[in-house]
Amino acid sequence: MRLLLFVTGGIVILLQFQLWLGEDGYFALKSRQADAAEQLEIIAELRQSNRELEVEALDLKNGKEAIEERARSELGMIKEGETFYIIVD
Repeated sequence: MRLLLFVTGGIVILLQFQLWLGEDGYFALKSRQADAAEQLEIIAELRQSNRELEVEALDLKNGKEAIEERARSELGMIKEGETFYIIVD
């Protein structure tokens, strides 16, 4: 009888260990859920970035204003007849 009690107790302890601390246990599940949530946030940011890049690409393909704006801001270009001023703080 006593042996049966020890064997049953050992099995219960082993199962509890697997439930909480095992490779597929509760804490591993919570860790994976946190990783998945983080990945979903990254995916959402990348999708937003992709949308912005698509809009910019369409604007560059279809309009001269975007090309002109980019040339002015990134390359420091000016139109003929304009005067370029640099304001220093």
